[in-house]
Amino acid sequence: MNIRRANQIAKTLEQSVVAGEFRDGERLDELKLAEQFHVSRTPIREALQVLVTSGMAEQIPRRGVFIRQPGPVELMEMFETMAELEAVCVRLAATRMTDDDLDALAQANERCQQAINDDDPDRYYAENETFHQIIYRGSANRFLEKQARHLQSRLKAYRRIQLHFRGRLKQSMSEHSDILSALKAGDADRAAEVLRDHVAIQGEKFHQLVSSLNR
Repeated sequence: MNIRRANQIAKTLEQSVVAGEFRDGERLDELKLAEQFHVSRTPIREALQVLVTSGMAEQIPRRGVFIRQPGPVELMEMFETMAELEAVCVRLAATRMTDDDLDALAQANERCQQAINDDDPDRYYAENETFHQIIYRGSANRFLEKQARHLQSRLKAYRRIQLHFRGRLKQSMSEHSDILSALKAGDADRAAEVLRDHVAIQGEKFHQLVSSLNR
């Protein structure tokens, strides 16, 4: 029960950080948060560790946990790195994924479509996360998978925000279908090209994201 509650609190805190309710470098007070969420300090500590693990917060010995908010340049650099990491994953996956992996990917994609049909961006993101993780695993490179998962976790809150932009859900779904088709065809170059563009945040998308963070 505590773990589930801690994850819920962590998600709420992530959203608050992205919404600008906490300043970069601000200390997260366990006691105040426990009062705010009407829980003991144990799930708060667990939630803060989730933020530390993702890189959204930093734990300083004997001082506490502090918000770690990337600036626009660092955020752009992280998205660029994520796009290239995922492109490598899918390029390898195009020749290494099993039929079972492809079936699991197709099922995850169907769940993404159902979330769109239900107009549920948060559920879409959860299924989208699974879709990408199946590709990481399909690369059959555990070190690469670990690195991709780590950065995916670090960018989770920012990638989720994008899905609320007008038209982004349908565009994302269309890109998923192109990725899946390329993987089924074993076309590594096409799969890498589409996935790189799918993850990369540039131009208008980046301006939208930065504007949403500065409100």
